[in-house]
Amino acid sequence: MSSRTLLVINLGDYALLAAPAALSSSWDLCTVSDLNAARKALSQHAYQVGLLLLNCRTGAAVADIDALLELHQSVQWVGVFDVSAIKLPAYRLMIAQHLFDFHTWPIDVTRLNHTLGHAYGFAELQTLPVKPAMCKDDMGLVGQSAVMQNLCRQIGKIAQTDAPALIWGESGSGKELAAQAIHNHSRRASGPFVAVNCGAIPAALIQSELFGYERGAFSGAVKEKKGLIEAANGGTLFLDEIGDLPHELQVNLLRFLQEGTINRVGSSQLIKVNVRVIAASHMRLEDAVKSGIFREDLLYRLNVLPLTVPALRERKEDIELLAQHIFKLFLNDKNPRITGFSNRAMQAIKAHDWPGNVRQLINHIRRAMVMAEGHLITSADLGLTPPKEPNGHSGQQNGEALGDARTRAERDAIQLCLQDSGSNVSRAARDLGVSRMTLYRLMEKHGITP
Repeated sequence: MSSRTLLVINLGDYALLAAPAALSSSWDLCTVSDLNAARKALSQHAYQVGLLLLNCRTGAAVADIDALLELHQSVQWVGVFDVSAIKLPAYRLMIAQHLFDFHTWPIDVTRLNHTLGHAYGFAELQTLPVKPAMCKDDMGLVGQSAVMQNLCRQIGKIAQTDAPALIWGESGSGKELAAQAIHNHSRRASGPFVAVNCGAIPAALIQSELFGYERGAFSGAVKEKKGLIEAANGGTLFLDEIGDLPHELQVNLLRFLQEGTINRVGSSQLIKVNVRVIAASHMRLEDAVKSGIFREDLLYRLNVLPLTVPALRERKEDIELLAQHIFKLFLNDKNPRITGFSNRAMQAIKAHDWPGNVRQLINHIRRAMVMAEGHLITSADLGLTPPKEPNGHSGQQNGEALGDARTRAERDAIQLCLQDSGSNVSRAARDLGVSRMTLYRLMEKHGITP
């Protein structure tokens, strides 16, 4: 039996094919005669190729057929129509939007087999396993979870255009890193990336800071100064916490987004600037619009390409990878005796909700790297409560057999040294103060492979 399955939707009251055996020899056929049966078949099996037989006299509405094809875009659809059908605008549009290829009656079976084979090959190309992009390597973002891989894919798409983008995420989740990744993967990567925290600049100064000013524009303006928007010319302007921008300044920003020009404070001369704007907020700007503190028209201008950065609690499978990355990032700050995290410390890190997200995780780990007194960072060093054991006791080291604690510490130290040495056993052995043969015996004991 062939491994290639073909869904045939026969809506034209046709004898299936002039030579059905020619098709059946290379395909496992599933034939249905109405759209309800087609929907059921598609829900039960992942078809890669579909064959649609119909004419303009079919009882099925073109809109219903179009809806089915749109819902199952992963299927490579090949259509067979009578000549009168493809002259109708509705059919022509459906063919252009949804079909891999089409034929007209009478069927040339050899040619149709050739087309279906091409469609199957194209479907196979789309389903080849692709190595997931490592956000850390590609975009400065650390994570292998599904939500982070999806974020990286969205960043890649947003980077291909100059349209304004609006990033939402909780405080400390990494909105500026996402904006920087968009800039670095865009055509503007060689230009400046200017980050502005709209909530950190006093309201009285933000106009002159963003738009610049002319000499004598106000007391203390002894010479002209470019604003941050001009400084970003040819690159990207990142407006963090855009929801904190004063209402009266939102009008000026809207005009800049619409016209691509600015006026310095104290000047009537228009200055043309070429800047891509990425804004970010920890608050939902739709709610800010409803409460009257943010302009609705400015929201529409900024929210062309929305992007959501997930909270740390939504990607807990990334936490250990993040913790190790942070540890390596701040190696120069740590107590020289510290070699890594204890198992219970890592369990406590994974169990914590991290309301402050990645920023909070960084702060806890950096503090522990400085203050810890043992070889391994403990949950107490991190200021976290260890998770409960099955017996109801919290996982403190003093509740564990001494031998088990030593075994765990030994295994952690070996794994960390191997990671730091890039799996170089000789170097790891030197770092641990043992011979290569001793390290090999210990690795075998703990089931560790380099």
